[in-house]
Amino acid sequence: MHGGHRFARFVAPLVMAVGLLAGHAVADTRVNELAKTLTTSSSDKARLSAVAALARLNDRNAMKPLVGALTDPNPQVRALAAAALGRLGHKSALPALKAAADDADPTVSARAKEAAIAVAKANRLPDPWPVAVAAAPTPQARKYGGRAGFGRQAHAVENHADLYVTINTSADDSPGKADKATRKMHSEILKQSLSASFKASPMVTTIQADAQRWGLDPRHLDLSVIKLDVAQSGQYIEIEAQLRLAISDHKGKMLSFVSGGAKVQVPKRTFNAKYLPNLRKEAIENAMRGMFDKLLVQLRDKSQS
Repeated sequence: MHGGHRFARFVAPLVMAVGLLAGHAVADTRVNELAKTLTTSSSDKARLSAVAALARLNDRNAMKPLVGALTDPNPQVRALAAAALGRLGHKSALPALKAAADDADPTVSARAKEAAIAVAKANRLPDPWPVAVAAAPTPQARKYGGRAGFGRQAHAVENHADLYVTINTSADDSPGKADKATRKMHSEILKQSLSASFKASPMVTTIQADAQRWGLDPRHLDLSVIKLDVAQSGQYIEIEAQLRLAISDHKGKMLSFVSGGAKVQVPKRTFNAKYLPNLRKEAIENAMRGMFDKLLVQLRDKSQS
């Protein structure tokens, strides 16, 4: 008996170590596959999907391909790569993020600056762009010719969001035979993905009290999954999600909508139907992330009209 216990105490850590090594090997393989997609695929959607998948891995090895994606020809890929590097928080990415802050695309530039600040903060480094005073005037300052405070003396005002957004509804309206519970799950994935993006963006608030304090008009969103298909394409199984986001004002008047999608590809030889819920989730989240910058542009345009 004692010998059996000693053997078990010896084998258990060994099995755990082998399991960890296998897990690392799988993760490394996944990073390599996604990195190859970023450098070889001519499909914007495929590269966007690869960046989103790398971001979710939260693996230090993902940093190098994400840094490479900062020079991708597609600005959405560059913006998502910058945001992902900000979440990873590795200081080695700081020089590349500072360079990306000068990107010609304003969204990429903003994401790179936000990411660089986040990385600096995570590593207790100085703020890359210290600011003494906020530039944006309050609604009251605009009312009195840009002068905040009393008299003609300008005062510093706080930096704050310039968009107030609420999510009214989220639904899975895609064709097919999915049951009510599955459709509810898809709608929640969509809502949570967009909510997380809003929470991470300093340009957006979803808090009514803040919006009132800053004089922001509300913009309402109705979210919909309009397609969620599984199909074979050559040697791959593709899971495609298409989304539609409707924007309306506080009176319910339809102002605009944004649509877009993403595909997740899995080699046919390794495909297992039991992983379909996770693959559909990944496709919905990738589609939402890919549309986010376009959504912000639409929201800002409609807020200023």
